[in-house]
Amino acid sequence: MSRFRLPDRPGSQYITAQGAARLRAELEQLWSVERPAVTQAVSEAAALGDRSENAEYIYGKRRLREIDSRVRFLRKRLEGMVVVDQPPSDPGRVFFGAWVSVEDESGARSTYRIVGPDEFDMERDYISMDSPLGKVLLGKALDAEVTVRLPAGAKQYVIVDICYGARRGAK
Repeated sequence: MSRFRLPDRPGSQYITAQGAARLRAELEQLWSVERPAVTQAVSEAAALGDRSENAEYIYGKRRLREIDSRVRFLRKRLEGMVVVDQPPSDPGRVFFGAWVSVEDESGARSTYRIVGPDEFDMERDYISMDSPLGKVLLGKALDAEVTVRLPAGAKQYVIVDICYGARRGAK
């Protein structure tokens, strides 16, 4: 049996202007603030002598590798991103960046924003366009019924509101 596995399919390349600004701010923070501070701490720990039993040196080097890995990821990810900052020509349909209010079979309403995979955040009700719900909502119009296939079974929703810009709708 081979250990070869196909690489993971990269997520969608779309991001909101706010999401891109957040990723750029994180990159700037890591590169300009955290990395120089950790580099200085590692340098001071290395000057203390034996590095094999020097916890500050070992953990500092580990943190530097984590920072460098994240910086590489952010630079590569931001390089290929498409920033979407304009509403679509058809605001009556669900597209990237939309606030969508849906109602389930029991009448419970939820409002979500369709965003890229780099900025989904359930606390803010941001769902990825690559998520099961995000995929079925994209391109649908107001009052459309959608069925989401989940591990626990299928769930049906009705789109009751679509909004671009400021959040609107019931939670």
